[in-house]
Amino acid sequence: MPPKPSHAQAFLHQIRGHQLDWLIEFAQCSRAEPPEHWLAWSGDGHLVGWVSPERAEQMVVHLPGCVLREGRLIWQSNAENPMQRSRSLQNFLQTQADRGRLEGWRDEYFNYWLKPNTPPLVTDEPWLCVERAGFRHLGLMSHAVHINGFCANGQLWCAKRSAAKATDPGLWDNMTAGGLTAGEDAISTVRRELKEEAGWHWNVRQNLNGCGAVRTQRTEPQGWHDEVLLVYNLDIPDTFQPINQDGEVQDFACWDPHEVISGMQAGAFTADAAHALCRGLGLTRTE
Repeated sequence: MPPKPSHAQAFLHQIRGHQLDWLIEFAQCSRAEPPEHWLAWSGDGHLVGWVSPERAEQMVVHLPGCVLREGRLIWQSNAENPMQRSRSLQNFLQTQADRGRLEGWRDEYFNYWLKPNTPPLVTDEPWLCVERAGFRHLGLMSHAVHINGFCANGQLWCAKRSAAKATDPGLWDNMTAGGLTAGEDAISTVRRELKEEAGWHWNVRQNLNGCGAVRTQRTEPQGWHDEVLLVYNLDIPDTFQPINQDGEVQDFACWDPHEVISGMQAGAFTADAAHALCRGLGLTRTE
């Protein structure tokens, strides 16, 4: 299926030769395997994440009801509802932060669903809800929106992440991207992130197209990254100049396809930005 809106098609039509081959190959590699020695852990009978052996030992010591049994990490929360389960795990994460083992604490909560819709529905009760920094720490699956901002000539607006960001500081990203905070749906997140990160006041009459989702999994310094990217393409008028409002972006650039892909090949972009572009161009299957 060709990408929409039309500005995205202009970008795709300019990609040639080895760069197109590279992008197609990259699109097929969104999910890595956890390191062989890492442990899957289950909570109340459900597989929920992956952690390193060191983190598994910390969970056994500081998370009540967590044990290692026959090479498996098992947590029985004894919770009667998601609120109690969340409180127990949140206390563990706070202990990790107090001991200097968990960085990037933001007092912002993410929901975790066992079998989420894509995008997840805010009316669906999450299995738990904890500090967002804890998701990579414990290998939990999160959700985020990524907006590809295309110009009529096929150029792409890109945002350089602040050097103060806890994750991927100083790397280039999509024009706008952000995680779904607890109680917020995908479109509300799109609207908020566009305003905060790029100074764009989006309304329903503007040309925004949902492109489906892609799940990305890989090892990061903070732990196991597992995120469902909800991808959107947005046509950007020639007169628009993004201006950051929240301090999370240090620069913007509008690049042609060759420059964008060269930067991705050189590792100047976040992996998720590259996967979101592939999804927006229709080069990878949707979740």
